[in-house]
Amino acid sequence: MKKIILLLTIWLFLMTLNTTLGQSQNEPLRIGIVGLTHGHVHGILDRPDRGDIKIAGIVEPNRELAQRYSKQHGYSMDIVFESMEKMIAASNPEAVTAFGSTYEHLKVVETCAPLGIHVMVEKPLAVSWDHAKKMMSLAKKYNIHLLTNYETTWYATNHKTYEMVKNGDIGDLRKVVVHDGHRGPIELGINKEFLDWLIDPKLNGAGALTDFGCYGVNLITWLNHGEKPDAVMAVTQTIKPDLYLKVDDEATIILQYPKMQGIIQASWNWPISRKDMEVYGQTGYIYSDNRSDIRYRLSRNEVEQKEKLEVRPAPYNDPFSFFASVVRNKITLSPYDLSSLENNMIVMEILEAAKKSAKTGKAVKLKKLR
Repeated sequence: MKKIILLLTIWLFLMTLNTTLGQSQNEPLRIGIVGLTHGHVHGILDRPDRGDIKIAGIVEPNRELAQRYSKQHGYSMDIVFESMEKMIAASNPEAVTAFGSTYEHLKVVETCAPLGIHVMVEKPLAVSWDHAKKMMSLAKKYNIHLLTNYETTWYATNHKTYEMVKNGDIGDLRKVVVHDGHRGPIELGINKEFLDWLIDPKLNGAGALTDFGCYGVNLITWLNHGEKPDAVMAVTQTIKPDLYLKVDDEATIILQYPKMQGIIQASWNWPISRKDMEVYGQTGYIYSDNRSDIRYRLSRNEVEQKEKLEVRPAPYNDPFSFFASVVRNKITLSPYDLSSLENNMIVMEILEAAKKSAKTGKAVKLKKLR
């Protein structure tokens, strides 16, 4: 009889546990926002309520900035705190998104990882290779997800390009050219709080090289399934020293692989804003012109084809839905996925090599695991 009662007790406990887990899996992910100085923060503050995330708290020591955005977006100042520690204690977030300077990403992970709080940062992952290694170590030690968000991750055209390359539609890769840039952050009139750190080499790592160079490195690493280049070469310039005294505003990065090249053109000097990619294979090419327009020619004997693609299905069309799905174990990140830590550690290693190459005028060879 005692054995039966014990078994019934265990059964009831497991049923209750499963019900609780099921409920938590379906509840909105409680997200804390750390920092409001990054212009991309409007993406989450402006986001319609889809039932997948809930802003639990906001960290922003600049009270004037927090109040300005409170009026613009309608959140209560009651959820705004001056430090991560106070926000976490009061709001109990399951995850945080970092919208401060790139230099501050390490501090976010140092604070959140030991508490089991998952982190998503805006691109790039870190301000330096040294910071990136510390962040990776903490993420692995405390078993948290550490994602990096890029606008181009959500472009349907880039994913179609990836599938076509994977399927061998244009033969072996020969060259990938990625263009990312605009007129310049000052010319675009971005807010002072964003600009203050974006043009500071300590807080941003560099100028256009890090701000826009990271996009191309991320995409090329993905297309190559995590293979590192043999060598990295880079040239940087400051064409407008009256505006960008301390950082580069023009950068070209060349990645040398055994049988292909990657070329990343990052600029704060272009007359128009652009984020596009050209992929050349042994037999054909693919042009990912923007998030929805793609052109390709699979062989010399075929004419160029054009397509306008639909937005990717949820949760693959939005960084916050995607983040929630990863934390809830509804999505498993594949190795070298665009958002993955593995991919973005390689991005940081390449960006560090690019900065060194630009400074020395020499190619920098990367170490590879044998």
